Amino acid sequence: MSEIVIAGGDPAGLGGALERQGATVRHAEGTADRPALEAAGIEDADTLVVTDAGLATSVTVALDCNPDLRIVFYTRDSVPEFIRGQAGHIVDPAVLDPDTVSEELLR
Repeated sequence: MSEIVIAGGDPAGLGGALERQGATVRHAEGTADRPALEAAGIEDADTLVVTDAGLATSVTVALDCNPDLRIVFYTRDSVPEFIRGQAGHIVDPAVLDPDTVSEELLR
């Protein structure tokens, strides 16, 4: 079973789509700083989904806690250049719906 942490809001409903596919989804509250990521279980997660490009620095912190994380940005915002190289996927919700993304992530 996949364990996924979402940093940022979830207006598109990706968390629900992932749960319907059998994933365990937790949310890193607020600015997704280290305490919030740890409270959400980042150490045991398979994937970090960032839904707000303004929280891009949370990727560095998350990878410090769990270097094996897969990083996914699911946002309409432009992802900062400094973090793009660490992202496995950058997806615009206007291009792919949550159900399609969840199927791909959990394949």
